[in-house]
Amino acid sequence: MSAQKTKPVSAVGAFIGFVGFSALAGLLVTIGVTPAIAVAGVTTTSTIGVFESLPEYIEIGDLPQRNELFAYQGGQPVQFATVYDQNRQELTFDQISPMLKDAAIDGEDRRFYEHGGVDVPSLVRAGLGSVAGGGLGDSGGASTLTMQLVRNIKMQQALEKPTKEEQVKAYNDAVEQTIPRKLEEMKLAIGLAKKYTKKQILTAYLNIAFFGDNTYGVQAAAQHYYGKDATNLDAKEAASILAIVQSPNTRNLSDAKYYDANKGRRDVILKAMYAEKHIDKPTLDAALATNPGDYVHLTPATEGCQAAAGNGSQFFCDYAVKIVKEMDQLGSTDKERAAAWRTGGYKIQTTLDLDLNGAQKDILNRYDRNTETRLSLGAVADSLESSTGRILTMAQNKDYDQSQTSPPTSTSINYSVDSKYGGGIGFQTGSTYKLFTLLDWLENGHGLNEVVNGTPHAQTIWKHCGETYRGNWAPKNDSIGERGNFSVINATAESVNAAFASMAAKLDLCDIRDNAKKLGVHVARGTQELDSYPSSVLGTNNIAPMTMAAAYATVANNGIYCKPIAIDNITDADGKSLGGQTKECNQVIDPTVAQSAVYALKRTITGGTAVGAQTADGMQMFGKTGTTDNADQIWLVGGTSRVTTAYWQGNTDGKLLNLRHYSNGVTNTYAGARANVFKQLQAPLNSQYPAGPFTNPSSSAINGNTVAVPNVAGKTTAEAQAALAAAGFRFVDGGTQAGGGTAGTVSSTSPASGSLLSKGSSVTVYTTDGSQSSVPNVAGQTVKDAAKSLNGAGFASVQLSGQFQKGANGQACKVVSTDPAAGTATAKSSTVTITAYGTPDGKDPGNCS
Repeated sequence: MSAQKTKPVSAVGAFIGFVGFSALAGLLVTIGVTPAIAVAGVTTTSTIGVFESLPEYIEIGDLPQRNELFAYQGGQPVQFATVYDQNRQELTFDQISPMLKDAAIDGEDRRFYEHGGVDVPSLVRAGLGSVAGGGLGDSGGASTLTMQLVRNIKMQQALEKPTKEEQVKAYNDAVEQTIPRKLEEMKLAIGLAKKYTKKQILTAYLNIAFFGDNTYGVQAAAQHYYGKDATNLDAKEAASILAIVQSPNTRNLSDAKYYDANKGRRDVILKAMYAEKHIDKPTLDAALATNPGDYVHLTPATEGCQAAAGNGSQFFCDYAVKIVKEMDQLGSTDKERAAAWRTGGYKIQTTLDLDLNGAQKDILNRYDRNTETRLSLGAVADSLESSTGRILTMAQNKDYDQSQTSPPTSTSINYSVDSKYGGGIGFQTGSTYKLFTLLDWLENGHGLNEVVNGTPHAQTIWKHCGETYRGNWAPKNDSIGERGNFSVINATAESVNAAFASMAAKLDLCDIRDNAKKLGVHVARGTQELDSYPSSVLGTNNIAPMTMAAAYATVANNGIYCKPIAIDNITDADGKSLGGQTKECNQVIDPTVAQSAVYALKRTITGGTAVGAQTADGMQMFGKTGTTDNADQIWLVGGTSRVTTAYWQGNTDGKLLNLRHYSNGVTNTYAGARANVFKQLQAPLNSQYPAGPFTNPSSSAINGNTVAVPNVAGKTTAEAQAALAAAGFRFVDGGTQAGGGTAGTVSSTSPASGSLLSKGSSVTVYTTDGSQSSVPNVAGQTVKDAAKSLNGAGFASVQLSGQFQKGANGQACKVVSTDPAAGTATAKSSTVTITAYGTPDGKDPGNCS
């Protein structure tokens, strides 16, 4: 046989050429495809065995649908995002326009209601046409709607494979036009026809078919191309949609360049609908006279979190989707949950309040501009309902953008959350981490009025997980000149670093870390343990703002920690409520300890580092500021008894640019505006969630197991040591200082007498060298009597000033004042100068001394 050029033949044509028309007809009669057809003189061949070895069972199954996310707006649930793998919304048979059903059958499978899944006359006609070299053409193909449904199901199954490689292979297999593939498609179609009704098959086909431009099913196609539902389409609209299915990439209606191709196939379908008497002649003529451009109203698909409605809601949307994919309601394994999410049809009611979130987004846009070019500035505001953990807001200054080349004003990183949920590595928290030292301090019986050393000093001995070790650490205070002893409540309000180092030295560093963990605190990236070295008490761990908001919500909630919740409820495609995230609230610290901590943190708002954060409504608020060493990360976390907010701003690129040095372009530097911004962020929350006052702790809770330092002034060193030991304190000899009184006796202590300390604390005792005396108050005495009093106090050198004050009758030669002033501790060798009254005109009256 000589080689010659031939036109390509279809798989059906090649198949018929392979088995012969008689064999095929006999085969189909044998398996019962066409029970109403009698074919005379047919004998089956061994090809029946080949056919019977193929799979015969396939299910229509659940098709991927849209997942819809809802938030609250004006107190009511509203849809704000649609997320899907495939843009599809399933309809029932009765919801689909009759014109669509007619267009599908008339254009693709006219004997749909007569055959059993495979149309033998069409197979024979297609085979003859192919063998003759004419091909199948648009209307002469042998694939019934049922066979096309099989192909679409297998294509869909391919897209659900776990890896990209498996998906590509399975998809190519599904669309491959070979003899074995056509045989399999035919047999599976037969199986479908036996298992499902014609209504079910037609409905499934119209819901599963791909209509180009990432649009699946007739409902999504009608919405995308016409801006209307598929329930009420006219003949031309229905025919144009069905014209897409044979060539979705070249006949879809997403671009005018495809309109001519679409019209060509559309007109074939319209004529078929007329031939089957589903439309009349005027309708046909009017439809043929139109172009797709006359009725296409392209509506861009609003898929994904980037298209989420609501000012600044996109980051929360992304977070919520990630949370849903972990929930048991979708399955017990990652694989099951992923498959369920792809199948879709879920309605997700989230906790987000669009109004509050939008208000916070506007505030961040004003004070933490994403257009800042001098530094990579990020900022977030995260607000939680303290008693439930429900996330009310998740606002960010950057806009949400998942593209590979997002502009500087945008990012795909959700700064509010852990890296696992789309966040970064977290941020150093600065002094907001002091809360956990304060809690451990209170749990160990210490009090808020207890005094600690706030002067920068080297601390060398630490306790870590029960072991004592030496490690030199001398933190600086944020404010230059901040020195001396501080009560813990004042040290908290003023955020005195050295004071908290002194507190930590009396505690176990591991206990401080574990207190943080009890309140849900963890690093934002990875699973490593929180750092627990000495400097960690000042906030060196990298933590996400949402985590810190939840921790502070715990103390506002009387020591009950509630894990953050983003999902209130999930409803599946059948309308069944599956519930939301489980509320996980546990008492992790004693209520009295929490109340004492809040009592101290209220002072931060009213007279500490967060002055200016108090809202105008007057609701009681608590909070704590945080500033890293270089002021490259700035925090304020706090709120009311109902809602807690974490406000963070900082460098996002690892640089250490000081936010105290950059103006926000509105009122202040970025760092300097912190309290004012926080006030504005919290105000709308207070309005919507009005809160009562916090519960004040008892005086015993405030004081803890503290003891007042006894007054040992004037005692000998031995007497003072005994008195301090009896009170439970350690005596520290501070040495001799210039002072009054009897040399060698106690002049003062540090902390001063009356200060509250825990037992075991050190009290430094200073003794006097007797070189000083306190200048007695001699005002009103005569100059002569005053000199005697001063001499008696140890001052040998006393002189009368030559400047006299104007004196009334009887005041001459009486003392007005002394220099040094009365009560001043002064060296006895110093001269004390007396100023006295003179004559009425201020002259020397004589005879005063």
